[in-house]
Amino acid sequence: MRTQRRRCLLSMAAVVSLLACSVSQDQEREMGREDAARVDSQVPLVHDTVIEAFVANLGRSMAAKTSRADLDWRFSVVNSPEVNAFALPGGFIYVNRGLIEQADRLDELAGVMGHEIGHVVRRHSVEQLQKRQRGGLGLVMLCTLTRACWTINGRVAIRVGANALAAHYSQHDEAQADSEGVANTLRAEIDPEGLPSFFQKLLDTQKTQPSAVEAFFSTHPTDASRVAATRVQIAALPHYPDPSLVRDSPEFHRIQNRIRALPPPPPPQQPTAAGHSP
Repeated sequence: MRTQRRRCLLSMAAVVSLLACSVSQDQEREMGREDAARVDSQVPLVHDTVIEAFVANLGRSMAAKTSRADLDWRFSVVNSPEVNAFALPGGFIYVNRGLIEQADRLDELAGVMGHEIGHVVRRHSVEQLQKRQRGGLGLVMLCTLTRACWTINGRVAIRVGANALAAHYSQHDEAQADSEGVANTLRAEIDPEGLPSFFQKLLDTQKTQPSAVEAFFSTHPTDASRVAATRVQIAALPHYPDPSLVRDSPEFHRIQNRIRALPPPPPPQQPTAAGHSP
């Protein structure tokens, strides 16, 4: 029975992958534009031209060297203290303010962004949207990137919260995106060690302050074996470690300080059980 169930699950994954392949690049672009508009209407964003430009330039320095450089890549900063990031089809990447604040170095932020770019390159984000109703995507992203659907005790507050928690990638998808993230940072001449370094930082934080990184782990399944696998890939790179690769920069810390100086993020506006904000 267990073997039969596993075969069924594998078959379902294959069907979803085939559906993603059936979506043309033009359709994906249009899907991304429509979905980004929904998300932008629900999720609080940081509107600071200096911060926005820094994140966009960092993201584009990696995206421009991928096999999907022709996408109209857009990088937005979500005004949320949660440590998280997410990707939509067509090259729309959302990075939480909390993630930027918690990164120790530039290569850690770049590693996570390179990972999210990898999801788009591999078209995982297309598969994600085909698993759920797109009409409620803005609300799902609100629940994914903020604590709008969580109670103080950390439990899902309303039904839509369960859908938000389902907005996570499989371990296989995460492994592929990690591999892409390593390649993306390396092509941009940034040290790829930032990706496993940040994941290890979150795992360490989880032991002492689990609520601080709960949002990330709910959408990005991560454990010590994932960190180890990424480091094995990096260690196998020719000529690594390479002292010419960028690990950190004064500009990154200036941006970090600028973000920390902003007013506190707005408290999450909890949606109602019907799926609409009150």
